[in-house]
Amino acid sequence: MANSGCCCEGVIGRRIKLQALLDSVPKLVSNLGASAEDAHHAAVGITTTDLVSKSAAIETEILGKKVRVGGIAKGSGMIHPNMATLLSVITTDANVEPSLWHTILLHGVQKSFNQITVDGDTSTNDTCIGLASGAAGNDLIKHSTSEAAQKLEAAVTALLQGLAKSIAWDGEGATCLLEVTALGAPDDRSAAKIAKSIAASSLTKAAIFGHDPNWGRIACAAGYSGVKFNQNNLRVKLGDIALMERGQPLEFDAKAASKYLTDVASEHGTCKIEVSVGNDHGHAQAWGCDLSYKYVEINAEYTT
Repeated sequence: MANSGCCCEGVIGRRIKLQALLDSVPKLVSNLGASAEDAHHAAVGITTTDLVSKSAAIETEILGKKVRVGGIAKGSGMIHPNMATLLSVITTDANVEPSLWHTILLHGVQKSFNQITVDGDTSTNDTCIGLASGAAGNDLIKHSTSEAAQKLEAAVTALLQGLAKSIAWDGEGATCLLEVTALGAPDDRSAAKIAKSIAASSLTKAAIFGHDPNWGRIACAAGYSGVKFNQNNLRVKLGDIALMERGQPLEFDAKAASKYLTDVASEHGTCKIEVSVGNDHGHAQAWGCDLSYKYVEINAEYTT
């Protein structure tokens, strides 16, 4: 087992049928492959309530060599990672020092999986496994401040954010992806807290589902995020429509704002919310989805 990584999924507290699992391992190993089709089979094989599988790949050049980063993930409900039921495997052929690879993966997770929420429930089984083969043949990447390390981290972060957004987009019962951008915070960590607080707000999510441009839900969630800011600096935008400026509500076309939400939902698109809390340089994004009747139906009948 020293060369194995284990991911677990299922109803909390129900025992795995261990013997059936062990009996299946030889067949699973014999079916391993390295083709795109094999990767797709793996991505589909880990899905549960997901409506779609999640996979992504990026190719870049580092130290004169083509380097690839790929990943698969699953998740649809019980998504509020502290890394949801979120499982992910990330691979790269980069030749990178193991401890640095761990740091790069951790930084990427903080800006991606840890910035998504579907329902505010953190899973018992959050897992992200990162594998680096070194097969690209580049010189060993050892220093975090090097250009090579920064390029690899940028590729990993972009890949993880793509997977994270696909999970939020596929949230149980969701009709749209919710993308929250927080600006003007004292630092990036503060901005991340504000963005995720809004994305996790059940009232904000319900308003989005009801196509209700209720800026009060958004402002409230920013206020209780735990980040101190002057409310007179608060600015809120829904898509391209300004709802609040300098802490005061604006006269806006409510019908146009509602239509924006309706149009987004009609194509299962992305609802964009932008919040600014000051003039500092901290910025971050978080992703979630709306809260629909279907989510309640799915989870009210989860084991029955």
